[in-house]
Amino acid sequence: MNIQSLLNEKVSAAMVAAGAPEGTPAAVRQSAKPQFGDYQANGVMGAAKKIGTNPREFAQKVLDALDLGDMASRAEIAGPGFINIFLNDQWLAKQADMALSDAHLGIEKQDKQNIVVDYSAPNVAKEMHVGHLRSTIIGDAVVRTLEFLGHKVTRANHLGDWGTQFGMLIANLELHESRGDDISMELGDIENFYRESKARYDEDEAFAATARDYVVRLQRGDAYCKEKWEKLVKVTLEQNQQNYDRLNVSLTPKDVMGESLY
Repeated sequence: MNIQSLLNEKVSAAMVAAGAPEGTPAAVRQSAKPQFGDYQANGVMGAAKKIGTNPREFAQKVLDALDLGDMASRAEIAGPGFINIFLNDQWLAKQADMALSDAHLGIEKQDKQNIVVDYSAPNVAKEMHVGHLRSTIIGDAVVRTLEFLGHKVTRANHLGDWGTQFGMLIANLELHESRGDDISMELGDIENFYRESKARYDEDEAFAATARDYVVRLQRGDAYCKEKWEKLVKVTLEQNQQNYDRLNVSLTPKDVMGESLY
């Protein structure tokens, strides 16, 4: 239940009963200062002007017609025609108890929809930066809200796991392995490996030619290239999942939809 919406409905109905046109807005807002009550109806003066009557006299007619039941301790006219509404503490406490005893806090479930939310979207062989973290947190908040409202949500974690850069990464992996080098599979180290691969690609034409060839081979499903590519993807997914778990984000490996999927 939204208190402001409920008050808007009740005050608007009282304004119509007092002589205002059907659908006249009550313009109920939270009061800026406690001495003006919890809520203030600001639509009375505008309505009085439209029907050509004194605002305070019209406000009194609205008060006479206003039925707030036990939700308000009092309502009074202020200034040229505002209506100040003071909520009843006992009524508020009762609403709070009812909300706390309801798993959905009194919020009605909406008509169920199937909704896809695309968020996080990291890249292979790179650590997530603040942009990825921002979309991860906002995305998960959206997902949880939609599920709370009763919708079926598909989480889509679009992974940057395809493209020309994998040719240079595979070529550099092969180069290091041919030398017998130990290659750290920590994501931070792999990101440095990515920078090294890019520098080699830009500076060494023979290396660049090999990298371009590996891109073509990977796209054709070459077993050797696919094995190296899967190794890079696996490391990235595992370490990203550690971040998601630490942040209590609901993304899981099954939510990954990489560029390679298409």
